[in-house]
Amino acid sequence: MEVAALEDVFAPLGPVQIRRMFGGRGIYADGLMFALEIGGVIYLKTCEANRSAFRESGSEPFRYVSRGAERETSYWRLPDNALDDPDILAGWVTLARQAATATATVRRRGSLARKLPR
Repeated sequence: MEVAALEDVFAPLGPVQIRRMFGGRGIYADGLMFALEIGGVIYLKTCEANRSAFRESGSEPFRYVSRGAERETSYWRLPDNALDDPDILAGWVTLARQAATATATVRRRGSLARKLPR
């Protein structure tokens, strides 16, 4: 999917930044990656708190093979109906941005803990 097409998809939700990665593109808002596009498919960031909603929608995680083993990521396919309805898209993107924020917060806390004197 071209950069302009991705920008069009997310335009109703505010500005995004798009960066090439992994043979695809990372989609960022406010400095956090909340989506991934690979092979023309958009995947959204998930976490334990929202993954069941993605599963119930029929979505599946992005998977890749590394060192002969299949790996599953925390990015799940954007449900098909989201591209047809900006309100549905906004709901899924909100979940993805919450997951990206929660993940970044946990990472920050972990790095702070390693820097504290013992």
